[in-house]
Amino acid sequence: MFDINLNSPNKGLLSDSMTDVPVDTAVAAQTPAVEGLTEAEEEELRAELMKVEEEIVTLRQVLAAKERRCGELRRKLGPSASEGLRQSLSRSWRDVQVSSAYKRTQETLSQAGQKTSAALSTVGSAISRKLGDMRNSATFKSLEDRVGTIKSKVVGGRENGSDSFPSPTESGDKPLPDHAPF
Repeated sequence: MFDINLNSPNKGLLSDSMTDVPVDTAVAAQTPAVEGLTEAEEEELRAELMKVEEEIVTLRQVLAAKERRCGELRRKLGPSASEGLRQSLSRSWRDVQVSSAYKRTQETLSQAGQKTSAALSTVGSAISRKLGDMRNSATFKSLEDRVGTIKSKVVGGRENGSDSFPSPTESGDKPLPDHAPF
């Protein structure tokens, strides 16, 4: 089923991250002996190291073959389950949109939105008109004059270099400068 050449250490290697374990047996033979090991122990450890390195190469090849097979199976099966779910949801949404209930609801909401917009526009115009009428009333003019007087006192005091409010005795009977209230 799988074409694996166990004599090729490079066949099936997928990335550089899998090559961090040395597979060259000549490197193991060149490593200096660790002090405290007899020659027999050293030879035994080198033989075990060579065996483990060969197993690593074999496992890499088997893994590469399995990954290739996995890709082949996925291609044969076609779209994934998530793709099928997405298509199903899309189809269902289209079905809902063409239903008569959806169309009636959409029309009703559209009409309600238009009526609400017209009503809010009328209310806004009425409020604007009332505020204009109120601004022209005697009560508002009186309030505007008083606010203007207070503002001119505050601004007048600061313009003269003082950060405090003028005292009532300082203003006396002097007329206040005519500033626009706002």
